[in-house]
Amino acid sequence: MSPSKGRQKAARSATATGKKSKGFTNDERAAMKERAQELKAEARRGSHGDQADGESAALAKIAEMQEPDRAMANRLHSLIKASAPALLSKTWYGMPAYAKDGKVVCFFQSAHKFKSRYATFGFSDEAHLDDGGMWPTSFALKELTAAEEARISALVKQAVR
Repeated sequence: MSPSKGRQKAARSATATGKKSKGFTNDERAAMKERAQELKAEARRGSHGDQADGESAALAKIAEMQEPDRAMANRLHSLIKASAPALLSKTWYGMPAYAKDGKVVCFFQSAHKFKSRYATFGFSDEAHLDDGGMWPTSFALKELTAAEEARISALVKQAVR
């Protein structure tokens, strides 16, 4: 059998098994489309963009969220703005995010966005959270108490150092 026939046969047998592809979910594809739209909008606004546009886009995404995620996202927004005023609000893959010098430092992902049982507060590799050879970069959130708020505030301050 020639090499090309072997490849064709292997390709046919993989699809003939009836197994579904484990590609991106509809939610993941939607997030990627949102990111493409965000990048186009940022390009139209210029290299630094308009702070008011980013703030209004982030607040609009928060307003679209279902409770209790909306309440957590609003509280986080206020907390991040108070803890690190240098961070600018924007959207990132359709989520409220906070950036320094145009690069996302932290973000909030509602539980509903990817049908998860908890919301996520995460940090990108731009965050200065390094602690030895291993450190956490995202946190599951079911609620925001004073203890969680204090920890998030400290982490955000550390992240922008």
